[in-house]
Amino acid sequence: MARGNTSLLFLILLLLPFLLELFQVKALVINSNTTDAEMERKALLEFKAGLGDPSGRLSSWVGGDCCKWKGVDCSNATGHVIKLDLRKPYQPSEAVFPLSGQISDSLLDLKYLNYLDLSSNELSGPIPDSIGNLDNLRYLDLSDNSISGSIPPSIGRLLLLEELDLSHNIMNGTIPESIGQLKELHTLQLDWNPWTGAVSEIHFMGLTKLEHFSIYLSPATKNSLVFDTKSDWIPPFSLKVIKIGNCKLSSTFPAWLGTQKELYHIILRNVGISDTIPEWLWNLSPQLGWLDLSRNQLRGKLPTPLSFGTSHGWSMADLSSNRLEGPLPLWYNLTYFRLGNNLLSGPIPSNIGDLSSLRVLALFGNLLNGSIPSSLSKLQYSRIIDLSDNHLSGKIPYNWNDTKMLNILDLSKNRLDGEIPSSICSMQIIYLLSLSDNNLSGEISPSLLNCTGLNSLDLGNNRLSGEIPIWIGERMGLLTQLRLRGNMLTGNIPQQLCGLSDIRILDLAHNNLSGSIPPCLSHLSALKFMALLDTPLDDLYADYYTERMDLVVKGKQMEFQRILSIVKLIDLSSNNLLGEIPHGITNLSTLGTLNLSRNQLTGEIPEDIGAMQGLETLDLSSNRLSGWIPLSMSSITSLSHLNLSHNLLSGPIPTTNQFRTFNDPSMYEGNPGLCGVPLSTQCSTPNEAQKDEGDENEDDEDGWKMSWFFTSMGLGFPVGFWAVCGTLALKNSWRHAYFQFVDEAKNRLYVLIAINVARFKRKMEINDGTHV
Repeated sequence: MARGNTSLLFLILLLLPFLLELFQVKALVINSNTTDAEMERKALLEFKAGLGDPSGRLSSWVGGDCCKWKGVDCSNATGHVIKLDLRKPYQPSEAVFPLSGQISDSLLDLKYLNYLDLSSNELSGPIPDSIGNLDNLRYLDLSDNSISGSIPPSIGRLLLLEELDLSHNIMNGTIPESIGQLKELHTLQLDWNPWTGAVSEIHFMGLTKLEHFSIYLSPATKNSLVFDTKSDWIPPFSLKVIKIGNCKLSSTFPAWLGTQKELYHIILRNVGISDTIPEWLWNLSPQLGWLDLSRNQLRGKLPTPLSFGTSHGWSMADLSSNRLEGPLPLWYNLTYFRLGNNLLSGPIPSNIGDLSSLRVLALFGNLLNGSIPSSLSKLQYSRIIDLSDNHLSGKIPYNWNDTKMLNILDLSKNRLDGEIPSSICSMQIIYLLSLSDNNLSGEISPSLLNCTGLNSLDLGNNRLSGEIPIWIGERMGLLTQLRLRGNMLTGNIPQQLCGLSDIRILDLAHNNLSGSIPPCLSHLSALKFMALLDTPLDDLYADYYTERMDLVVKGKQMEFQRILSIVKLIDLSSNNLLGEIPHGITNLSTLGTLNLSRNQLTGEIPEDIGAMQGLETLDLSSNRLSGWIPLSMSSITSLSHLNLSHNLLSGPIPTTNQFRTFNDPSMYEGNPGLCGVPLSTQCSTPNEAQKDEGDENEDDEDGWKMSWFFTSMGLGFPVGFWAVCGTLALKNSWRHAYFQFVDEAKNRLYVLIAINVARFKRKMEINDGTHV
């Protein structure tokens, strides 16, 4: 027994140093963890102190345990901060504002951090130079901010990084070669930053796991980033997604892309390729879900038929704005099909309706001819059909009853004839209908009154006749653009058009309209106030159609596209309108273009036309307007194009503000009564004619008044004298009564004065006695 106790004691003494050391190590670990936790807490609070947080998203960052703070995650095993997710959440039901400020160096004290997401905020300033110290980082997303500066070279030390997203910032400079050291990286997104310099094989040397590469820049960069790779380069990766836009990639199709056998998403937009499309790319079509080769100089013919992949959801093929030729191909399983602005020719295939999955069909700007196939109406899910600017002829198909989801139908700039089909508004959600620049005839179809959701109606430059239907103003209350110019329409301008409160473009020029200009045009509120602009088309489809409209602005016909939504115009020129310019039209203070030329308008230019402060173009030429040019017109400082020629205007031309820049005499010619610069006819006193004439008129008026004043005095005195005195001299009874009345009045006045004087003396005596 004693021996056993002795052995146990000996064993304890033997192990005691090891046990003490173990407890010491554990104590050190606990102390270290406590120290690290406090350091991480301070780092987060210092980061918060440098941020603007108007929504109070970081209001939970109080107390000692930072692992309970919103956006902060800690390791269950060690308690260290391993995740910081402060991405601005999308909550449409409540206002959540982005964080602002800079990325503090204090975040670098979170040395166990493996996930950092600060995207969709308003952070500014550079990325800290020592970002590479976060060597446990696997996910870094700083996209959608205002971060500036270049990528720190130290980023190459993030050897565990798997995803890097710096897109949609204002970063600049060259991309560091050290980025090629991120051997675990599978997603690299550098979109929408103004990068410069070159990208070479060194940038990709160690990226063996890269699957998603995106460097789609803004068009404003003007291809400032150049890819400099050897023709025989074989990349170390196998991409699935590649997005390169507005860079200089290569003049020929890059051979290294042919080694990427797993690609299903390809965007090479505006990258300077001037080549034919290689066969290997078409071999990928069964797996391709997205193919965008637009805005290059691609040439050659397109294969047909092809079937695209469907495993990745909706699919798209966009080869627009190239030099592709030959017949229109049939490509199946596509959602978006865009081949606009090419050299495709021949007829549209009669079985085009078999592409039943299409939502967008955009074939504008080609050389397609023949008739529009009736099978087009089988595209029952289509949202946009754009066949504009081709050589299509014949009649518009009559059966549109199945296309009930159609938002946009653009058949403009073709050679279509006949009448507008009665079924064209069976799709009541259509918001844009453009049939302009064709040979359509007949009256404006009453079936259009079912298009109650129309936002833009363009029937210009056809051979339509009859009157403008009043139901346009009564049933199309959402119209913002109405273009009926260049037809053979007759009758008056309906007053019902004044009910189009959202109208921004009203173009009725070059018709045979008569009557007067409706005074109620002054009620068009969209031309009176500034308003936020919106498009009814879903954002999902808005990128696949660019609205176009030809308008006459500043004396020239121009095609408006991107800025069409901010154009405000009324053009009633080249009609037979009579009467005066309504004075209320000057209430349209945000109207940019007013063209009333080549009519038979009379009267004067409204005196308060200076209230139209938004006017840039004013054309009142070839009418019968008279009077002076209103001085208030010189206060329209935005006015850059003016034409008042061929009227009956008179008087001096104003010489202040914008009129100093109007040096072309043709804008005033045909007005014999006008004088002053820039005309050769000088006023009586240059630059003072208007004032002198006004002073002369005032002097004449004053002289006339003084003459009458002295004449009336000369006649009034003898008439007044003899009317009174002559009557008293001739009428004895009136004379006695008059003088008796005067005597009695005198006596009463004397008595009244005497009594008041006596009262005043008595009052003064009483006051004197009181003071004594």
